[in-house]
Amino acid sequence: MAQTMRSRPPVSLLATDGRPHPLQDTLVAVTVVLGALAFVTAMFANLHLISSWAGLVGILTGAYGQYISVTTRERFPLILGMGASAIGFFLGMAHGGLFGGVVG
Repeated sequence: MAQTMRSRPPVSLLATDGRPHPLQDTLVAVTVVLGALAFVTAMFANLHLISSWAGLVGILTGAYGQYISVTTRERFPLILGMGASAIGFFLGMAHGGLFGGVVG
């Protein structure tokens, strides 16, 4: 009785499906870059316009990316980018907000 060996796909912590996802990958890159920008600029109170706007756009792109994401490989950096964007957004809002000093 010959036992057939079924080939198993290699185990991946990132759970990729082997297909390209260019829109999702672009949203991941944009979210991570905006999150890093918002997080870094939030450390300087006079850069509140950059941190609050970059954080807001990063949160929105990350949320849409989560909505259309297919794999864990896409979701994990989206969550990190959204977290950094949220921190930058909230600190930017605390330092002066989206229009602080420009409007009103």
